[in-house]
Amino acid sequence: MRIAVLALLWGSSFLWIKLALEGGLAPLHVTIVRCALGAAVLLVLARSARQHLPRGRRVWGHLLVAALFCNALPFLFFSIGEQTVDSGVAGVMNATTPLWSLGLGFLLGTERGLGPKRLAGLLLGFGGTLLIFAPWQQSGLTSPGALALLAAAVSYAVAFAYMARHLIGRDTPPLALSAAQLLAATGLTTLGLPASPHTESAPTLTGVLAVVVLGVFGTGLTFHLNSRLIADEGPTAAATVGYLLPVVSVGLGALVLGEEVGVRVLAGMAVVLAGVGLTRVGSARAAAARPDAHLPSSERTAARSTPVSARTTSGVSSTSSQPTAPTPATCQGDSM
Repeated sequence: MRIAVLALLWGSSFLWIKLALEGGLAPLHVTIVRCALGAAVLLVLARSARQHLPRGRRVWGHLLVAALFCNALPFLFFSIGEQTVDSGVAGVMNATTPLWSLGLGFLLGTERGLGPKRLAGLLLGFGGTLLIFAPWQQSGLTSPGALALLAAAVSYAVAFAYMARHLIGRDTPPLALSAAQLLAATGLTTLGLPASPHTESAPTLTGVLAVVVLGVFGTGLTFHLNSRLIADEGPTAAATVGYLLPVVSVGLGALVLGEEVGVRVLAGMAVVLAGVGLTRVGSARAAAARPDAHLPSSERTAARSTPVSARTTSGVSSTSSQPTAPTPATCQGDSM
């Protein structure tokens, strides 16, 4: 259910970005507003949960890097890309995120337990996405807009790997950590305002409403949902949500915009769902095999970020003599 809600909220992000851009907002303005509104949502949720923002300089240093690669850059790249590239190409480019995440995860040692089924699921999901959008029938795959979308996907993967190593498993509660990250992203993107081109006309009501929905639902709420998913199942498992986003965008296009959905698109959607299913099965089995699988997610996070001596004292047994890796990180994207 969590993945379905996440895919629905993210899958509609392409629509809101497009409406905001057509409504007179510049890419940087869309990025700043969505970061600020997303941060506001998470600050409210954190306050209601009695969670406080981190205070250490080291944590904020890591948050600045994470905010750059997980929010500021990809949000801006997606807005730039959608100025000239249609949603089909955008979906194909974004669907490469899990593959980039997988490669970086293996390279940096943050991704473990990826068996043949999960690997096959990743490849199958990417193939289904290609089948949906048939990029061989379109032009512009090497245009600046398409390259910006590809850069956004790579940026997300870099953020997954970095945050898995430096942010998850810290003392700061997840809601407060997410709010702090979006606050950092808001500050980073605001620094670019002097270089942003000035628009002669004010944005339309549709543009304003679109960016508000994008910020509140497509950024704030999805950021929190994704942080919990990554904490429970790891960065690559969470990145596979991106395979469902083309399915959502195609469905919304058919229902809202009256776009035609052919046999090829329906077949691609089926392949995507099958691929995601394979990655989920592999992820569930890997999670069930962990010694701490019987614990709630919050206790598993604490157990993995605590040295073995402390875990033994608290009643969580371990056969290893070394501290285990922290739970993987939190990141959120448009159409990831």
